[in-house]
Amino acid sequence: MEVQALTKYARMSPKKVREVARSIQGKPASEALDLLRFIPRKSARLLHKTLTSAVANAENNHNLSADDLVIKSAIVEDGPALRRYQPVSRGSAHPIRKRMSHLRIVLTDESPATAE
Repeated sequence: MEVQALTKYARMSPKKVREVARSIQGKPASEALDLLRFIPRKSARLLHKTLTSAVANAENNHNLSADDLVIKSAIVEDGPALRRYQPVSRGSAHPIRKRMSHLRIVLTDESPATAE
């Protein structure tokens, strides 16, 4: 059975979050939580919070054991971008895009061998 958690409008660029999300795909959920706890980046804190929510969804809504859960996918999608302007020389302005992310973590209780 698949269980997911979604964090929308996270104020961090998707490129920065994907770098950390790639490191947890395919790992058991408990191992990934330990790994994220020691990665010193803001994106690791955002993914840790989303993964904790996904594990709680699995335990409370579907009566699954947290020990059996494996991360099937950690998807980072583009959210909207805030458009700001930075003043530059000669009275002109350059646009700055402050990007946002949508994080989706999908957990499964099936082993990778039986999924194929």
